[in-house]
Amino acid sequence: MCHFFFAITLSYFFTLIHHHYHKHTYKQYNNIGTESDVVPITRALISVSDKTNIVELCTYLHSKNVELLSTGGTAKKLREANLPCIDVSDYTGSPECLDGRVKTLHPKVHGGLLGVRGNPQHEKDMETNNIGKIDMTILNLYPFEATVAKGAAFEQCIENIDIGGPSMLRSTAKNHAFTTIVTSPDQYDEVKECIESNGGTTLALRKKYAARAFSLSASYDSAIATWFNNELGEGSSVVTRVYKPEFALKYGKLF
Repeated sequence: MCHFFFAITLSYFFTLIHHHYHKHTYKQYNNIGTESDVVPITRALISVSDKTNIVELCTYLHSKNVELLSTGGTAKKLREANLPCIDVSDYTGSPECLDGRVKTLHPKVHGGLLGVRGNPQHEKDMETNNIGKIDMTILNLYPFEATVAKGAAFEQCIENIDIGGPSMLRSTAKNHAFTTIVTSPDQYDEVKECIESNGGTTLALRKKYAARAFSLSASYDSAIATWFNNELGEGSSVVTRVYKPEFALKYGKLF
């Protein structure tokens, strides 16, 4: 009987410890920042190689008083549609350089994407360094695989390895608690519907898009690594394979 009561008491003790730990952990997480389910979009960064329906999306965002930041050909496309946008080089105060290799690799861009809203130190750093919040990134990556498929020369393929795009993609996706990463035209309608219904993007949407963004990044890097090793005629010590589902199969059936 004593053993029974001892076991019950011990179990109760560990239950209290468990609840205290998780309660404490949750408080610590909350102190990191003020995560919100719906985040209004006030500033968006747009840099796309596939410009399908980008004018329509940005027209909608502009109608919601979203400030548009953009680069190169995307900025030109938006201006041709009479949409006001700010060149990233003007926004950062640093001109594009090295034949366009460096456009968005700047603290005012990545700080705006990675800053944790509600974190006192982050807020202070952003204010000190004049870093504004960027709530949404709309991008797709340089068409590396298409360039390879066309039989382009080695040097041209190298130039089509995107650097700024994956960097912004990962920064935005990492900070999905506060920022929205949009990587494909097939997401544009859902983004507009979400903003129209909620006044901003929901956490569920931001998580879903972040997951897709990291999958895109993995696939992109895998294609580059595979091509590079094939060019060398050597095997790789690490082989990465990314598979895309074509259709769903019923459980237990092959055909």
